[in-house]
Amino acid sequence: MFVSFFPRPKMFFISVLLWTALAMAVWYGYASQFFQEAEKPVGLATFVSPPALWFDFYFAACVAIFAAPWILVAPHRWALWSILGSALLVFTSYFQVQVDIAINSWAGPFYDLLQAAMSKAEKVPAERFYAQLSTFLGIALVAVVVGVLTRFFISHYIFRWRTAMNEFYVENWPQLRSVEGAAQRVQEDTMRFATTMEGLGVNLMSAVLTLIAFLPVLERLSSYVTELPLIGSIPHPLVLAAVIWSIVGTGALALIGIRLPGIEFLNQRVEAAYRKELVLGEDDPARADPLTLNELFRRVRHNYFRLYLNFVYFNVGRIIYLQADAIIGYILLTPTIAAGAITLGPFQQIQRAFGQVRSSFQYLVTSWSTIVELISIYQRLRAFEATLYGEKMPSMEGMTEPAQ
Repeated sequence: MFVSFFPRPKMFFISVLLWTALAMAVWYGYASQFFQEAEKPVGLATFVSPPALWFDFYFAACVAIFAAPWILVAPHRWALWSILGSALLVFTSYFQVQVDIAINSWAGPFYDLLQAAMSKAEKVPAERFYAQLSTFLGIALVAVVVGVLTRFFISHYIFRWRTAMNEFYVENWPQLRSVEGAAQRVQEDTMRFATTMEGLGVNLMSAVLTLIAFLPVLERLSSYVTELPLIGSIPHPLVLAAVIWSIVGTGALALIGIRLPGIEFLNQRVEAAYRKELVLGEDDPARADPLTLNELFRRVRHNYFRLYLNFVYFNVGRIIYLQADAIIGYILLTPTIAAGAITLGPFQQIQRAFGQVRSSFQYLVTSWSTIVELISIYQRLRAFEATLYGEKMPSMEGMTEPAQ
């Protein structure tokens, strides 16, 4: 899965973590101080300000310094895609976070202008609204163009990873062909693994980068909050509230959905057995008789019904939590609103920043179903490779279906 696409995967990923930690330490401890602005720019200027351009250069330099030794010392056919392509995905995730920050900075002045006009506190000419809306449209246009180009690149990145796995398995097909569902694992699971891994990886990077970017924003906006319901006045109220709320929800839903990976794995197994019998029946009249197909499909149906039942428990908890999550920001700000200590602009900025931080901490909540699917696919491909290397099969391969 990894050795076909990344050079020396274990060492590579360890070096990625160490280099990232060092690069971040240098940036926040030293390099970021070269360009400081008293006031954050609003609109498209956010992306071309001296601090933003300095970070872009710093990021590119760090990637080049890291990639060069790997490409020279451990040459790999897919190194440009796996190393530089992955770095580009990290940068596009960072850029999307910058788009969110730009919109959050725009929201404060815009909603304060809206409040002033609607409350008739001052006369607001239409030109000021048009100017604010054009600023938003400029940010949105950049986001759309970059987003479309990013999706195009991601499609090619995923297929290159699938190609690398496909070539690796095909080269070793004589040893792998006897594994249950071998054809499905090569033809389908490779694409699903690359797609799911990319999606979860990009979302995880986005969540981490959002936390890094928005926690200081949320801390700054906490100055508007006078107190929290039932708790009163505490230091860092919004940051602490976001962390505690997200950890409670993530822990509860992970506990509710703990059985789902195993059931999804069994689901793939019974589906593969049913598909295999149908394929064999295409060429051999003695195979795929009605009794055998009915028995195999009965196992498929039984496992799907177990999966549906377990998702009922998980979805009940998830939906209740997400519905409460939609109003938690309003609940936390109720004492501040009642005290008249906040205007509409900062209120909207707090809601957006709090939502970004909250959603980042809730990565497992929003991704749990996909993680379940990835675990199942990983176990199937890991068993594939265990056969090739003569290793012990993953524990899920030994799972048996419950009595029906």
